[in-house]
Amino acid sequence: MKLPSLLAGLLLVGAPLAQADTMRCGAKLISTGDRLFEVEQKCGAPVDRSIAGYTTDGYDRRESPIEEWVYRTGNGAYSILTFVGGRLNTVELRRE
Repeated sequence: MKLPSLLAGLLLVGAPLAQADTMRCGAKLISTGDRLFEVEQKCGAPVDRSIAGYTTDGYDRRESPIEEWVYRTGNGAYSILTFVGGRLNTVELRRE
């Protein structure tokens, strides 16, 4: 019958997708979890760097800065890298 295949399809659609945020800097690759200095070594200085705010851990005992770095990637596009506590958290690609 079609019920088992329909059920299997629904399970696959509902499964979370694993995705690692990465960005290529020339021949080098950065990915989530990289430290600030590692990204700067691989990609150079960003066009813009700013403190976007602060976050606390689950117990509100430790405050970590949230930094945003901007890199131009060419063809009217740029990448916004978000660091939380000195580690790369997200890579977002935008077009002008």
